[in-house]
Amino acid sequence: MRRTKPEKREVAPDLRYNSMTVSYLVNRIMKNGKKSAAVRMMYEAMDILHEKTGKDALEVLEDALKNVGPLMEVKPRRVGGATYQIPMEVSASRRMTLAMHWILEAARNRTGKSFPECFATELLDAYNQQGTAMRKREEAHKMAEANRAFSHYRV
Repeated sequence: MRRTKPEKREVAPDLRYNSMTVSYLVNRIMKNGKKSAAVRMMYEAMDILHEKTGKDALEVLEDALKNVGPLMEVKPRRVGGATYQIPMEVSASRRMTLAMHWILEAARNRTGKSFPECFATELLDAYNQQGTAMRKREEAHKMAEANRAFSHYRV
């Protein structure tokens, strides 16, 4: 186990929206260090979002992430030879990380269109509280609710 927690890295906000959220998402989209391609895909998806909704794309993105972010999750804990799934509240940073991960995973699993189109569609679904990423959130909440009896084993 670590002696100390590593310090959080500073990420510069992106150029177009001046947003840390967009910058984090760009870093998560990026594959093999191709940041310029990730930035292009992100901005393309944001443009598609703006066209489809007519609203500010950054607001839609932040609302979608807020909708998908789970409030509760289960963590395994060993007690006397048995492993229990213990419901825990999710911190704000982990909530955003999970939301980004689930939305990107759902967008990558969509087929037929380019990634920016799939990503924009998944963000729009999350904004409207539907889609694969929202289903993932509901599953996490159901697991936490089902294991509420073990909440006295808090870590």
